[in-house]
Amino acid sequence: MKSPIPDYLQSVLEKARPIEEGAPAGYIDVLARADTSRLAVALAMVDGNIYSAGDDELEFSMQSISKAFVYAIAIEDAGLKAVLDKIGMEPSGDAFNRLSLQKDSNRPFNPLINAGAITAHSLVVAPDATVEQRTERILNALSRLAERELHIDEEVFEAEWKDANRNMGIGYMLKAAGIITCNPAEAVRGYIRQCSINVTVKDLAMMASVLCNSGVHPISGERIMPAESARQVLSVMATCGMYDGSGEWLATVGFSAKSGVSGAIMGALPGQVGIAAFSPKLDERGNSLRSVDICKQLSADMGLHLMNSSQVALSTVQIKVAKILAGVNNTEPHHPNCDREVMVFSLRGAVRFAGSERLTRALERELTGPHMDACAVVLSFRETYSLNDIARRVIHEDIKRLLEDSRNVVAIDPSDVLQWHAYAKGDREHPVIVETESQARDHIGGAGCRAVTLSEGW
Repeated sequence: MKSPIPDYLQSVLEKARPIEEGAPAGYIDVLARADTSRLAVALAMVDGNIYSAGDDELEFSMQSISKAFVYAIAIEDAGLKAVLDKIGMEPSGDAFNRLSLQKDSNRPFNPLINAGAITAHSLVVAPDATVEQRTERILNALSRLAERELHIDEEVFEAEWKDANRNMGIGYMLKAAGIITCNPAEAVRGYIRQCSINVTVKDLAMMASVLCNSGVHPISGERIMPAESARQVLSVMATCGMYDGSGEWLATVGFSAKSGVSGAIMGALPGQVGIAAFSPKLDERGNSLRSVDICKQLSADMGLHLMNSSQVALSTVQIKVAKILAGVNNTEPHHPNCDREVMVFSLRGAVRFAGSERLTRALERELTGPHMDACAVVLSFRETYSLNDIARRVIHEDIKRLLEDSRNVVAIDPSDVLQWHAYAKGDREHPVIVETESQARDHIGGAGCRAVTLSEGW
């Protein structure tokens, strides 16, 4: 069975593709020449599995998305108290490159505008560190997050550096206010180098998944950053990550995010999924129009809003393998499924997208691999507390694809959480819906058949 999730992501891109408003960042000549037809999206689950569609191998510079991760590095290197003494946590209400500081403290408003990001960069390694030392520290840390060696796009760096007057003004303002102690030009140069690091949407989604996983890399299991740093970054992203559109973003999309003027948006839903989208045309706030639309679609379709009160618990997927045997006193003719394997997939708890994705992946792995000859697939919802809308839609699509593959599908659904008959009225093929495990066994192997477990019991 082929997973429906890549197909869904492709459909999301096609819905966003007709958006033609906006323009690439005109003040950086390399970005101004970007191919505006490019479009990509990626999801990275907190256990490391990645789904992507579109131009998912295309590299682009991180730009302001680097600010979120350098903020985390600054916290690790200088300590949270020292960082908070220098950088606030409030939305500025101004453009991201505004020359402004808080009136009472002279601090930048937050680490995700240019003034705050230049300050955060100056706190990496040590106050007297060189540009090269800070750049190496940042590049190594971001490469660990992406789990591949990243590099700086020197063409982008040179294009930004030659017209860095406004950022240089911000740097000297910070120096005059006593916020940074290093050479302002050095801090600005290092900041522009961090913005010029190239990534793909798959890199960004994976990096976001580390934030979602409390700082632990979902593939290597390595702790990349302290859990407190990951929480701090996600919190500031939620309120400041989309510049002066952050309030509207949180209300309508509902997950922490950070945008960059190359056209990317990185999003994170703690405990579930890292998200990345890319397309170069920007709105007046500096956010990619298509990427915003992609994120809105994902949030609405997948129930990703942080304030969704229906998301009350985690879910698990348990896999069992059984063999069907005839009943002890069975007088019926030998059933063709006797002595054949049955795959049982049980869902527990409140299932949302992350839980349905785990089921989808388990089905794809087991039925195209070690158990491809199983005579039946049993989906047990006996211990499923609830399915949210996106989880139900994904599971329905899984079942449809299993039926298209001529699989014998049985759903144990005593509480009707699947709601198959309500949601799939027009479908010609249907799974067998039963209420108990014994009814499922009778359907698969004939009345009175038994099941011998080859793994944990059924």
